[in-house]
This record gives sequence, structure tokens and C-alpha cells, in this order.
Amino acid sequence: MHYTVFDTPVIKTIFHWISLAYLKIFGWRCEGQLPDFKKYVVIAAPHTSNWDFPITMFLAFAFRAKAYWMGKQTLFKGPFGFIMRWLGGIPIDRSKANNVVDSTIQVFNEHENMVIIIPPEGTRNRVSYWKTGFYHIALGANVPIVLGFVDFSRKTGGIGPVVVPTGNIEADMYAICSFYAGITGKYPEKSSLAAVSPESIARMSTGYSARTG
Repeated sequence: MHYTVFDTPVIKTIFHWISLAYLKIFGWRCEGQLPDFKKYVVIAAPHTSNWDFPITMFLAFAFRAKAYWMGKQTLFKGPFGFIMRWLGGIPIDRSKANNVVDSTIQVFNEHENMVIIIPPEGTRNRVSYWKTGFYHIALGANVPIVLGFVDFSRKTGGIGPVVVPTGNIEADMYAICSFYAGITGKYPEKSSLAAVSPESIARMSTGYSARTG
């Protein structure tokens, strides 16, 4: 993977203290702690506004988490592309979701330590169902799913429970849904239910992995 701010000793320490100060000044609290795993997928939800990204980054620095994150390609165009990659960003071509899942699984297999943050909604707007790429990546790489969150109603963000994917996506998503039911995004009307489509469940039950969700 590419070089990021988390690989820069002095700067990452400065960002850690800046993030703690920012969160405290604006009344945000950190909750939970990083799991004792070398590799895992972090869900970033709910995703309803542009504020989700900076707050998530402040939380990552506050927790001293070396994490990569996935974002749409347009975020990486122009002069800010380098900065986004330096902050751990990985551009995603949504038209090639299967390749993204397979290549991400390969990255997990090739690295001893790896944490990747994925927003399952894939957009700030309300959607009927989450995309299932995060689930297939975790299942294929044999890594757990950590439930990260930003709760604007309580001004609290951090790390929730850990879900180990079993291949029974319906049961696993029920556990995930139960947690996010109490989390509120900045714009609640844009929040999406933590659910996957019946088609995705049916495809997995027949052994076919349609990784686009």
C-alpha cells in the first residue's frame, strides 16, 4: 500500500494531539477502543454528510489507528489527489466492484497488518440497501468486521462491537443492524437502514457472491 501520514512519526503525533483538541473543543467524545487484531475491515456509518469524513479522520488520529479508507474516484482528481492518498485514501471505481473486492482481499493476504475503513452506503444520500462489498472483503480475507460509528445526536464517535462474518449474511447483518439502529447521522432523514437486499441474501445462499451488493 502507499505511504500515508500514519507512516510519518512526528506528523502523526502532531495530528493525534490536534485531533484530540478539536474533538474536545467541539464537544465530541471518543468511545470504545481499537480491537486487538492485526487485520480487519471497519464499517464507517452512518454516512449522511460531508462532515463525516473529517470527523472520522480526527477519530482515526485520536485512536492512533493506521487505517486506509475507500472513496469515490472524484475525490482523488486534481491537486488534492495526493493529499487524499497521503491521508490513507484508496480511489474506488464503482463500475468495477468485483475487481475492488478481489484486489482488496489480495491486499489483506499480502500484508501482516491492514485496516481498511469502508462506508457501506456508498453515498451520502439515503439508499434502500447497503452495498455488500465490505462483507465480501472481510469474508474472503478471513478478517473481522469492526463497527465504527459517528453519532451526531450524542456527539460521540468511535469503535463498536466486532462481527466475525460467517457466510450467513442475513444473520450477520441482523447483528450489525441491531447496533446501528441507535446511531444517528448528521442528517437523520438521509440515514439508511443497515440492511442488504433480498437478492444479495439469495445469491449468497446459493453460493454465488454478487459483490456489488
